[in-house]
Formats: sequence, C-alpha cells, structure tokens
Amino acid sequence: MAAKRKPLIAGNWKMNGLKKDVRALAGGLAKRMAMTKRPAFEMLICPPAPLLGFCVDAVKGSGVKIGAQDCHAAEHGAHTGDISAPLLKNMGCGYVIVGHSERRTDHSETDKEVKAKAEAALAAGLKVILCIGETLKERKAGQTLNVNRRQLRGSLPTGATAANTVIAYEPVWAIGTGQVATPAQTQQVHAAIRKLIKSKLGANEGDKMRILYGGSMKPGNATELMILPDVDGGLIGGASLSVADFWAIAEAA
Repeated sequence: MAAKRKPLIAGNWKMNGLKKDVRALAGGLAKRMAMTKRPAFEMLICPPAPLLGFCVDAVKGSGVKIGAQDCHAAEHGAHTGDISAPLLKNMGCGYVIVGHSERRTDHSETDKEVKAKAEAALAAGLKVILCIGETLKERKAGQTLNVNRRQLRGSLPTGATAANTVIAYEPVWAIGTGQVATPAQTQQVHAAIRKLIKSKLGANEGDKMRILYGGSMKPGNATELMILPDVDGGLIGGASLSVADFWAIAEAA
C-alpha cells in the first residue's frame, strides 16, 4: 500500500441489519472513530437503503462516511423499488457501490449498465466504488486477468478520477466462502488493474486511484493483504457486521 494513497475501509452490510442494530454497529464505530486522532484510514459503511438516514444520524460528526449499496442510472422516473443517485446524495451519502458481483449475478447486470449507474453517481456528486472480479470457473480456466480487464474497461465511468472513483477487486469465489485469494494472487490482479487504469487515465491518476480487496477479508488476514503495494484497503462483507472485527481490519491499515 502506497503511503500517498489513504486506505479506505468500506463495510458492505448487504441485506443485514435492523433499525435496532444501527446504534450498536454504526454508533459503535462512530465512537471509536471520534476518539481516534488523525486516523490513518478512511472509514465507510454501506447499510441497506432503509437504514441510510438512521446511519447518517448515528455517525454525524465522527468522520465515518455513509454509502449506498446500489443506485439506478436514471435521475427519476417510473422505476419502482429503485433509488436514484441524487436521492442518495440528498440523504447524506458520500459513496455508492456499483457492479457488486451479487448485482451482476442475481440481477444480470452488464458492464454497460454498471457504467451507466457509475456515471449517474458521479453526476450526482457521489464517489463510486466500482466492483469487478472473476468466478471460480473463470479462474480455473486461466481467465482471471482477462475477465477483470474486460469488466474494468466496460464499467469504468467517463469522468472517473482518483478523487471520485475507487476500484474493488472481489474474486467471486472468495466472497462469503471463507476462501481468500493469496497475497500473490491478490497483488497480481491489483497490479494488472492499476496498469490498465494508467493506460486509460494516465500514470498520475493510476498511481493515485485506490484499489480495494473484497473477498473474506477479516482481522486474521487483513495485514498480509493490505501490506501489498497495490492494495489500498478493503470492501468488507461479513466482518463489517462486528464492530470489533471491522475496527481491527481498519487498524491493520
């Protein structure tokens, strides 16, 4: 991890949590963050959409950021059940995740659709966490780098910069399975991602853009992953539902 890139520790609660959990989870992290002088990391939590407002209130003044798990590509309209990027911004969000593997798989989202969502988010003034990653079948077929390059090329929004866009590499086979990419596997993919970003956005932007690892990161393996030169934090799933575990990962940064 380069010193010039401040690590981002992002928690994706997925479809977990109730209103009663906000005080313990979001509030617990806010208390720890507020007591930390000049934290060496940026902390973000992305709860289910109905909890966003409660979480914004729970972390107010602490430095913990709030983000959403998805957005629609349109600003408004007849899209029942969807949420626009302007509304997320209005609610107090600073980030939004797009292209998560569970969206790509469960909702058949294409690179083109992910790119449109990312561009809508940037237009609304949100920062984007753009997810890419290969399945186990693709890895076994030797397609890991090709898949990630293809997804990045197809999903990277026009107007992306190191200031408004974060890339999250999430090997699909490691999400929620307990399996983790080895440090060598992780660095290989992150380095390839950075190389492609440099070719598209220039060396300066490529050097500054943060690339997160997402795939069963937990306190026991966070240090060995975040010490890698091209890993700039984590997109955390299960471990983000524990204040102690999530904070331990942040401290590893």
